[in-house]
Amino acid sequence: MTASEAKKLSKFLSLVLRHQPETINLMLDDGGWADIGELIATSKTKGIELDTDKLHYLVENNDKKRFSISVDSTKIRANQGHSIQVNLGLVAQEPPEHLFHGTATQNIDSIRAKGIVKGSRHHVHLSADQETVRKVGMRYGTPIVLRVDSEQMHKNGIEFYKSENGVWLTEHVAAEYIRFEG
Repeated sequence: MTASEAKKLSKFLSLVLRHQPETINLMLDDGGWADIGELIATSKTKGIELDTDKLHYLVENNDKKRFSISVDSTKIRANQGHSIQVNLGLVAQEPPEHLFHGTATQNIDSIRAKGIVKGSRHHVHLSADQETVRKVGMRYGTPIVLRVDSEQMHKNGIEFYKSENGVWLTEHVAAEYIRFEG
């Protein structure tokens, strides 16, 4: 599979597993899982040719580990980032002392005023790795890394979750917990 084909298929999977399964009449269960056979069949309605080998390749080689395949290899889901209602079965965890959020400089005024908001997603996405969030910020313009005092947030009763691919999730990060790193 070429890099451009993998990118195209990954974007398609993100669309139907995180945001708009109705695009191909795909049914997700409460946990966000889709039947792989159904996904392969319904993808054809949009001219997308998938098979189990391609899906396994995409899961194993996605740099952000966005997707998971069930233990019995019959289902697939996105690990986080949904704008549709799903229950990922996440359990609250104690976060590290600091986590990071990548954004673009044009968002800083809004973040100073409102903090980091989840928007249409279920959670705010944070990482323990500054370089990862810098790359995220680059997608939206000149990147800036925000340092989040996750330890203090946790001490103040704010819950954190860690997705299967290592992304830290929380409902909101108030501006008082944010340090701007550049």
